[in-house]
Amino acid sequence: MSKHLLIVLAPLFGSLIAGLFGRYLGNNLARLVTIAGMSVSALLAIQVFFEIAVGNGDPIRQEVWSWIVSGEFRVSFGLLIDRLTAVMLIVVSGISTLIHIYSVGYMAEDPDQPRFFSYLSFFTFAMLMLVTGDSFLQLFFGWEGVGLASYLLI
Repeated sequence: MSKHLLIVLAPLFGSLIAGLFGRYLGNNLARLVTIAGMSVSALLAIQVFFEIAVGNGDPIRQEVWSWIVSGEFRVSFGLLIDRLTAVMLIVVSGISTLIHIYSVGYMAEDPDQPRFFSYLSFFTFAMLMLVTGDSFLQLFFGWEGVGLASYLLI
C-alpha cells in the first residue's frame, strides 16, 4: 500500500476498528486507535506536501481500481495529488487530528465515545476522498460521505 493511499485509508481503518470493536476495546483504546489513524494520515500528508508542493514534485495520479468500464468509457477510483491537494491534505488531516485530540476532553463523560470517534474519523475519510478524488464520481462519493458523517455526528 502506498503512502498516498494510506493518507486516505488510515482514518477509515481507525473508524472501522472503533466502530466495529468499540464495545470490546473500551473508550480509551477506541480513542487511541482513531487518534493514531489520524496522526499517521497527518504525518504522511506533511511528507507528501514537502515532496510535491515545496519540492516542486510532479503531481501524482494513482489508480486504485476501475469502478465502471464500458467500451471506451472508463471511470476509475484513484488519487490525484497536486500542489493544491497537498495543501488541503495537511489542512484536513492536521485540523481533524487536533479535533480528535480536543474531543477526548470534550467527550470525557459520554458513554458512547467509540461511536463518536468512529463517526469523526469517517468524516475525515470522506473529506480526504473529496479532496483527492480524480473523477466526478469519486468527488460525489466523498461529498455524500461528508453529508452522512455530519448527520451521524449530529
